[in-house]
Amino acid sequence: MMMILSQSQKKTKPEDMMEIITDSPPHISNDVYEITIDNAIDNISIGKFQHLLLFATGTCFMADSMEIMLLSFLTLVLKEEWKWDEDSENGSTTASADRKLASITAFMFVGAMVGTMVFGPLGDKIGRRPVLFCAASVISFFGFMTALCSGFWSLLFVRFMVGFGIGGLTVPFDILVEFIPTASRGKYMLLIEYYWTLGSMMVPVIAYFTIEVCHSWQWFVVVCAIPSFLSLVTGVYFVPESPRWLVLKGRNEEALTILREAATVNGQDSNELFPPGCVIISEKVEESNWTELFQPRWRKITLLLFVLWSGFAMCYYGAIMIITRIFEGEQHQVGKSGDENLQSSSFDYSAIFISSTAEAMGTAMAICLVDRIGRIPTIAGSYFAGGIVLFLLCFFVDQLGRAVTVTLSFMSRIFEMIASCIVWISTAELFTTEIRSTGHSATNAVARIGGFISPYLISGNASFQFIGSVFFAVHVGAAFCALQLPETKGVELGSTSSRGDGKLTMRRHSVSFSQLESSVPPTSCEMI
Repeated sequence: MMMILSQSQKKTKPEDMMEIITDSPPHISNDVYEITIDNAIDNISIGKFQHLLLFATGTCFMADSMEIMLLSFLTLVLKEEWKWDEDSENGSTTASADRKLASITAFMFVGAMVGTMVFGPLGDKIGRRPVLFCAASVISFFGFMTALCSGFWSLLFVRFMVGFGIGGLTVPFDILVEFIPTASRGKYMLLIEYYWTLGSMMVPVIAYFTIEVCHSWQWFVVVCAIPSFLSLVTGVYFVPESPRWLVLKGRNEEALTILREAATVNGQDSNELFPPGCVIISEKVEESNWTELFQPRWRKITLLLFVLWSGFAMCYYGAIMIITRIFEGEQHQVGKSGDENLQSSSFDYSAIFISSTAEAMGTAMAICLVDRIGRIPTIAGSYFAGGIVLFLLCFFVDQLGRAVTVTLSFMSRIFEMIASCIVWISTAELFTTEIRSTGHSATNAVARIGGFISPYLISGNASFQFIGSVFFAVHVGAAFCALQLPETKGVELGSTSSRGDGKLTMRRHSVSFSQLESSVPPTSCEMI
């Protein structure tokens, strides 16, 4: 625990105070007030500053969501428009067309894997903010460039580069988590998932008006790329560098300046919270690289998260692709009368949109559960329930009516969203500041393996019954791995690690003296 005192309390007699066990001996100076970065973040609380930051980072989440979800429509449309089934040189081969269709989605996940391995360590070395701008710029540029593609290979390259930018997705999430007070972290971090959900819901609506009504896949990808440009603009204005990262790099004055500005934006008196002479205690600097993840301190957590994230990507994106395939209708002819008809794929847009709205409910349920029953029980329970629902949907797809199919699709995406939301939060909470971006990006990179496998499994000739059985097994495996992880509810950010014997340890959030003794008024700066 840490003892919190104000200037007026320096002369308080020891016998008049509650006895507290401290982590370190008190250090009191006449002119210098020391404060930890955790308590500095707690002091600024939640306000307008975090709301603006949420908007900027959330817009990036929405852009990434749309760039991934649009492939469910784009690949099926281009399969017909570019006549992949009618290759004049190689003959008509449905298997070849299916491989091309799956490759476009799979290679975007390969790009994301490469991107996470690049952007993650960069976020820990040069800072969160420049990496955010770089990733948003790549997604925006190549998102718009997709509309200029004229063949399979050019599309494969452009979507690979979009995936490369998406590889930086963990960085804006880490920026936001590092500005949130411990008490509010669980619920507030889940709000960013509403932006992802909004992007998912917008894609089928945009697809309907651009592909179905205007018969233009080019306009479809252009409109879907607009949020990525918006995320770049909002990031410039609303996203500062992470004060936690600045303190880690010894730039404590810059961190304190940002915190004072944040307090002012939140309507607080920055001089009262951080008076003259207030300094942030420097944190111990540790090396951050990929090999650190496999040291005894992090090995067990890293391996469990690798398996969990692979299952998470395969389950979440697989469920979306399965549902899109189920509601893909028969091919029909579009085009003006008298002109050459253009082949296109028809979709049950209303059913796909209804299933996408389930993510909003899933996020709301995650917010209600995350701080009540905890991270781990929610993740495990959601994966197990989601596996059962998806299995039933696939196994009986030919026997179900439309209403039941839509209902099961809706339920499936609810459970997938609950689990994925809380997996993101738990991962960011488990790693410490010096390795958070690297660790989060490493798990995200491994997740792309699951994302890579899914389209080949779903786009091929495998039966829905086989697909459902495979995905049920993956869900159960993900739930089992989640149960092996430590609970991070109410735990200080990054205070959980593995001991040399493989067991997991954690440190609960410290309680200030003012919380223990109501007669002692709280103060902003701590004297450690």
